[in-house]
Amino acid sequence: MDSTLTALAGQIAQLDAVDSAHLERMRHEALTVQAPWKAEYGAYQSGGWWTTSLMNASGDAADVTIGDCAARPTDLLGRMPATAAFLADLGLDFMWVRLARLEGNAFLWEHRDYDELDQVERHRLHVPLHTNRSAFLVTGGSKVHMAGGRIWRLTPTYVHGVCNLLGPDRIHLIADVYADDAYRHLARRPALSPVVAEPLPVADRTALAARRWRAPATWPPSATRRRPSGCCFGSSTPTPCRRARSTT
Repeated sequence: MDSTLTALAGQIAQLDAVDSAHLERMRHEALTVQAPWKAEYGAYQSGGWWTTSLMNASGDAADVTIGDCAARPTDLLGRMPATAAFLADLGLDFMWVRLARLEGNAFLWEHRDYDELDQVERHRLHVPLHTNRSAFLVTGGSKVHMAGGRIWRLTPTYVHGVCNLLGPDRIHLIADVYADDAYRHLARRPALSPVVAEPLPVADRTALAARRWRAPATWPPSATRRRPSGCCFGSSTPTPCRRARSTT
């Protein structure tokens, strides 16, 4: 990797590949299971961000407010055998596991996570189950399309945002895990392909005015008071940012 990609890989990186047949079974489960999707963290999104829990403290899939815990399976995971087998095979110390769905033309405002949690080493893993080329995560001055087929590691203490411009829905399996030998083995060879990462150009405000985004007056009053993430507008990551409990 060149120096830019090496630096970016400290914030977001690709880890092990996922067996394609098993990934397809997990994707089918995520798309067809009857899940109690919840719209949590409304101050940090435009609308269209939904989550449901597979492992948490309570065992209730509708409990989606993230916190430190010794996670146990929810009733929903019991109806998703391929996903349950995948998580068991990882052998990780899970803090929380969920499905996250971002609709088309939906955005997560730029923010940081974990700020209110105990200061212990933890990491966030993403497994894209259903995505499209107009869905991006922005971090470190770049936009990254989290392509399917791999486990991704995100360092969410860096400022980041997410957008899904055109759809269809972006659905990820997201696992927050505590650092241990199993995690360190999984993360032993982080990489970032240049085909999935693109530096953000300086914003062209004339072009931005022609885009069909929500008027500022309709955005959450507790959001950054800026337009959505730089990945959607071609601008660098703005500051200040909100510190979310735990979203992306």
